[in-house]
Amino acid sequence: MKTYLNALQEVLEHGEVREDRTGVGTISVFGMQQRYDLRKGFPAMTTKKLAWRSVVSELLWFIEGSGDERRLAEILHGTRDVNKHTIWSPNRDADYWISKAQYHGDLGRVYGVQWRDWSKWRRTPDSGIHWEVDQFGIDQIEELINGIQKNPYSRRHILSAWNVSDLDEMALPPCHVMSQFYVSKAGELSCQMYQRSCDMFLGVPFNIASYSLLTHMIAQVCGLQVGEFVHTLGDAHIYLNHVDQVKEQLAREPLPLPTLWLNPEKKDIDHFTMDDIRLEGYESHGTIKAEMAV
Repeated sequence: MKTYLNALQEVLEHGEVREDRTGVGTISVFGMQQRYDLRKGFPAMTTKKLAWRSVVSELLWFIEGSGDERRLAEILHGTRDVNKHTIWSPNRDADYWISKAQYHGDLGRVYGVQWRDWSKWRRTPDSGIHWEVDQFGIDQIEELINGIQKNPYSRRHILSAWNVSDLDEMALPPCHVMSQFYVSKAGELSCQMYQRSCDMFLGVPFNIASYSLLTHMIAQVCGLQVGEFVHTLGDAHIYLNHVDQVKEQLAREPLPLPTLWLNPEKKDIDHFTMDDIRLEGYESHGTIKAEMAV
């Protein structure tokens, strides 16, 4: 994971200090890109412990198309108990969102909803100038997989979460905005993801693992091998209250990368469970705690 650590060092040393939405303040660089070769191991953070079960459960929650934070708790903990927290609990309870939530746990039309039920508009039958929302939204995951299988060299293998008309209906506008998938002639699937807002210490290691896992899962469903995960960052920032933690992490030596095991019997993206996904040979330095800015 030296690729990530070099990026972290770059932001720390050359970023500009800026105010931000949360009021915490950041050190920020605009426009970066890193490449992770998935053929050489799974890019799980080793200089601090990765919350692997949180990565897997959130991705399964996205794939399920849910916007219910308590459903995420159910996938992760096996219960909807209000005392069981998830990485989305702070957003669920944010002052700016509570008045909009329709029920406890409602996060609105966040990532998973956009992936599986993007609002589809159509002209009304009685007029050529009026539009209405179709009863059935667009299932981007289904269309993505069908596209890869039927026309692998297409340049339209896109998964998007930035639905402008729905931004006010989300507890958090998407940070990882869109991704594009690419099939090589060698039968390898790669993914490039654009992330507009990048919390370099807490969020980015999580995002790298999540999209690398998604690439592996789609590759297996489509009968392909994996290639690269390419991470393109917009506003790459270190929160000012994370600087000491970043320096501690940069002082640690990376350990060998683990490998990913997926249940080979799973050929449908909707059939994966927590038990079907695991890291093998994962070793890391200890956890470094830091507060998430909301």
